[in-house]
Amino acid sequence: MSRRAAGVDWILMLASLALVALGTLLVWSATAPRDSLTGGDPTAYLKKQLVNVAIGVVLMVLVMATDHRWVRIVAPLVYVASVVGLVLVLVMGSTINGSRSWLMLGGMSIQPSEFAKLAVVIGMALLVAERSEGSWRRQVGTGDVVGMLAIAGLPAVLILLQPDLGTMLVLTATVFGVLATSGAPRRWLGGLGLAGIVAAAVAVSAGVLKDYQVDRFMAFTNPALDPRGAGYNVEQARIAVGNGGVFGQGLFHGSQTRAGFVPEQHTDFIFTVAGEELGLVGAGILIGLLAIVIWRALVIATRAQDMFGRVAAAGIACWFGFQAFQNIGMCLGIMPVTGVPLPFVSYGGSSMFAGMLALGLLQNIHLRSAATLPTRFTNASPRILVPR
Repeated sequence: MSRRAAGVDWILMLASLALVALGTLLVWSATAPRDSLTGGDPTAYLKKQLVNVAIGVVLMVLVMATDHRWVRIVAPLVYVASVVGLVLVLVMGSTINGSRSWLMLGGMSIQPSEFAKLAVVIGMALLVAERSEGSWRRQVGTGDVVGMLAIAGLPAVLILLQPDLGTMLVLTATVFGVLATSGAPRRWLGGLGLAGIVAAAVAVSAGVLKDYQVDRFMAFTNPALDPRGAGYNVEQARIAVGNGGVFGQGLFHGSQTRAGFVPEQHTDFIFTVAGEELGLVGAGILIGLLAIVIWRALVIATRAQDMFGRVAAAGIACWFGFQAFQNIGMCLGIMPVTGVPLPFVSYGGSSMFAGMLALGLLQNIHLRSAATLPTRFTNASPRILVPR
């Protein structure tokens, strides 16, 4: 084994690949019986997802193998590219399920908002790193916070205009986590939390949200309000998960899944397939794998030897954590339906590519930290390490 391969975080690598493998099986199971989706080929979406996974793995390896200095040089270009993509969506994008969020390139659909999550994380991390270079303990001030909010604000406005409420919620939670990790003053964090609540109330009262989005929130507060309309997705999702019991009905044998009662089951509601066909045990394993990925991201953040790595890794952990909670929560009826994929599990190229790029960045940060740590501190608590 090469020295570089030995330095890879193999726990993170194996957990993420296990998630991808499990997700691919669930996508196959969710789509195989639906001729309207597959055109009569039960393996159609399996093949498509395998292509997405293969491209994602290549992207992950490329980022992981890139010199850390180039990662910081390319970061602004990634941010600009994501903003351009969001603008193009508003100008010439396709509307699916009420949101203009997709660009059609040949036979492939791209969702720029998925890449915007990563772009915002690395953009904010780069700003705070550049302003604190050479002074690890420098306090983050008002100018730093305003700059980071400006970086996040432009993509956020463009995403809200689509409108893509699910991605907006994930982005908001991610930005809050990045600010907290970077050492932003508590008064800023408290103020931003209050401002978010006020903004949500204003958005609802001013009619910024679409009617179907408001209906989804109303159905979340009272699922019995419209069981055949806005509350249908949640009602069917809960029935599917409940059908699984402890050990599930078996892969490819879920009654709700095979009957196609749960809408968007191979994308936003993929967790219901795990709940019904693999039961509490299988769904618990899936959640456990997600928890391992998030845990390793946080460990990488604590051991990072520079501010950019620390903030970027923590931001990715917040992104994965909140998005997984939101997705699983809406399948269980404890969160409103907002239409976000389950990281590494749901079908979709954009989500897979963005997630794999983020994993490559995590491994890149880990490899740099492992290379710069003194040997006698390799197994020490990260709290006693003083970055150079």
